[in-house]
Amino acid sequence: MGNKTKLTPPVENDNTSKIEAIKNLIFGENIAEYNSEFEEIKADINKKKAILEELIETTRTELNQAIDNLGTDLNIRITELEDTIENKIENLDEKKVDRKQLGDLLIKLGNKISE
Repeated sequence: MGNKTKLTPPVENDNTSKIEAIKNLIFGENIAEYNSEFEEIKADINKKKAILEELIETTRTELNQAIDNLGTDLNIRITELEDTIENKIENLDEKKVDRKQLGDLLIKLGNKISE
């Protein structure tokens, strides 16, 4: 008896072909249609994702612009408020009578009256 080596096909290829055969039996010709529908759904999802990402970016840009405008408006209003307060303080200083000066004037007035 001689040594004979028997070559057997790999088990993986056998299993893969069995799986393909079962898949074809179950789904038959519909598998191509399912794959096509799946690709259409995938493309639609990717399209909607791109639209949403663009909308998010547009919203982000608009929000940043609104924040910048709000900051500018706030700075303008603060400056106007500071100017108004400074004007009010100046007016108060002009209207306010210095007690020492008033006392000195009254003393001078009293001295003139007594002369």
